[in-house]
Amino acid sequence: MTAQAIAAQADLHHQYFLGLQLMVAVEETKQTVYDWMFRLFRRQHEEKFLSSFEKLGLSDLPDAVACAQYHELSNSMGGVGVEFMPESDTKAWVRFRYPRWMYAGPAICGIPVEASRGFLNGWYAQNGVSLDNPRLGFVCVSEDVTGQFGLCGYFKEYDQDLSPDERLVFAPDERPPAFDPAAQPAPPATEWSEERLAKANRNYAMEYVRNGIQALIQVVGYDRTCELGRRAARLTGLQNYPALASAVDTREGGVQEAADFLQRIMTGMGDDCVLEQDNAQSRITQTGLRIVRGLEGEAREALLTCWVEIWRGAIDSGRAFLNVTCSIEAEQLVWEIEPR
Repeated sequence: MTAQAIAAQADLHHQYFLGLQLMVAVEETKQTVYDWMFRLFRRQHEEKFLSSFEKLGLSDLPDAVACAQYHELSNSMGGVGVEFMPESDTKAWVRFRYPRWMYAGPAICGIPVEASRGFLNGWYAQNGVSLDNPRLGFVCVSEDVTGQFGLCGYFKEYDQDLSPDERLVFAPDERPPAFDPAAQPAPPATEWSEERLAKANRNYAMEYVRNGIQALIQVVGYDRTCELGRRAARLTGLQNYPALASAVDTREGGVQEAADFLQRIMTGMGDDCVLEQDNAQSRITQTGLRIVRGLEGEAREALLTCWVEIWRGAIDSGRAFLNVTCSIEAEQLVWEIEPR
């Protein structure tokens, strides 16, 4: 597995998540965007928040400080620029810097504010609940798509228990304290090697895709999710093939070049790919399937159905017209590539 392939997969899954957001924003209602982001970030929160505290060395910190440091550490490890500004044991700030990972480039112009409200309520308003601290809430002073100065706010432990609608409040006239580079936390060096950090970056983007598809099924149903997810995946593959091919040192061509590309790029997922050549046809058996590891039922089926379209789209972007089929079997994908 090469570092270049891992980095390429991180960027590819990021691009797919962006494309899926734009597809939903264009074709569905703003309320659907809110509901999707709420469910996505609540799922992310429940899967990752408490389980990562000890890994990141946060267990012994005051809750407000630990929450703010969590967001700096977990996002920075995923390639997202976040700053941490402590004010006291009961009040600690986070500020996400531009360019925003969630809405990279001009994609930010196509995202409704409901997306922001969805993830703020889905994750930030839930921190106190997860930590069993009913006094802990989040105060948002700036959002992304509103033309303010980017997502920014502070975790605050109040003197009294909060009602559900008090766990997230807005205070747009407040500003964060000065940034201090020396105050920024770092993950425990003994546990986070350079290779592990690279994989964490890939997994960060990949988890948004995994959980995004599952959450979208809950909002618009299985069939509509597959329809939107497949189209966004295909467009992502078509658009990103040149960068992906360059990252793994392959070139555009015919059947053999397409098979070489698939085999090399999948090393960035840690999957095993066995290549067989038969006259003009190439066959690749892919096992491991990190993208759906641990998933079952319709969530696994929908994600694979969408995900394979990324790679079919990538190969279809070339000058040579090839037939690319993919059979989804129990624990493997079987790709067949031949001239059209």
